[in-house]
Amino acid sequence: MAVPTGISSSSFPNSFDYAEVITKSDTVNLSGLTRAIYVGATGNITAVMGNGDVVLFSTIPAGMILPIRCIRVNSTATTAATMVALY
Repeated sequence: MAVPTGISSSSFPNSFDYAEVITKSDTVNLSGLTRAIYVGATGNITAVMGNGDVVLFSTIPAGMILPIRCIRVNSTATTAATMVALY
């Protein structure tokens, strides 16, 4: 359903404007800074945060929306699958 005229998606704090499938990589960044990541299959995520810090998120359950702002999901140590970047 489309957002009614006069209301933007920014009026809904838990909504997103754009999504892309994440391809894990130790060198290639995502197309932008995420607002969250949808995790389709349980596992660990090694994320490069917006400030460059590398953080391991352990045992993220399937179906979770992880509210992190990152620029990349590294392939090293990332075992989660079917991830979607939410912007």
